[in-house]
Amino acid sequence: MKRRNFRWSEARVLISNDDGVHAPGLKMLEKAVRRMAKEVWVVAPETEQSAASHALTLRQPLRVRKLSNRRYAVNGTPTDAVLLGLEEVMKDRQPDVVLSGVNRGANVGEDITYSGTIAAAMEGSLLGFPSIALSQATDDRTRVKWGTAEHWLPKVLEDLVAMTFPIHVLININFPDVPHRAVTGVEVTRQGRREVGRNLWEGTDPRGDSYFWVGPQLEQDKYLKGTDLEAIGRAAISVTPLHLDLTHRPSLKMLKEIFR
Repeated sequence: MKRRNFRWSEARVLISNDDGVHAPGLKMLEKAVRRMAKEVWVVAPETEQSAASHALTLRQPLRVRKLSNRRYAVNGTPTDAVLLGLEEVMKDRQPDVVLSGVNRGANVGEDITYSGTIAAAMEGSLLGFPSIALSQATDDRTRVKWGTAEHWLPKVLEDLVAMTFPIHVLININFPDVPHRAVTGVEVTRQGRREVGRNLWEGTDPRGDSYFWVGPQLEQDKYLKGTDLEAIGRAAISVTPLHLDLTHRPSLKMLKEIFR
């Protein structure tokens, strides 16, 4: 069993993401955490892996490429990157905490099941490490308010040190799409739910064949109070504990009656 508590001033940190090793959100997170932690390592996908979920590469070789001191790229998924970071790159002295992000775009509601950002933290948690996913909500991917996450993440991360991370629980943090001065506070939330599915855009290629493009998740005007979707919609920072045990416990009794 790995240590469940740590202090930032003495911490060794592994950072990964799903936007790729050269993503601005990762560089910002690395810069911010270097001011807090004793040692920061980056092991991230070589290219963007958004919506890769918890995919693990099984049918092709994985390669780890050293970019600079304590910075590595992996030709695989976010899960591959964290696995190799923990079991190979940092195998001699493993980290105290795994951070994933900062993602370009929120990871709330149904996004959680698709997200490579969440998956990177999920892999860290499965392997027994305190793990935190961080995302910056945005309506304009060309003008992301990185300054909001950069301003607030040190405080949020410092406060999380007080938590004893339960086994197989990761923390999902989402910063709202507002300037940092407009943030209304930090709220502990549950995973939300949208009432609509994803957009499918249909088109025709130059050969006359149809194709489909999966569009962004549609948004609603209102969400249930206490959810991650509702909190960031009110300009609050959302902090959600996610549990990796997917068992629906209320159904256990009913199923045991059926199959007794």
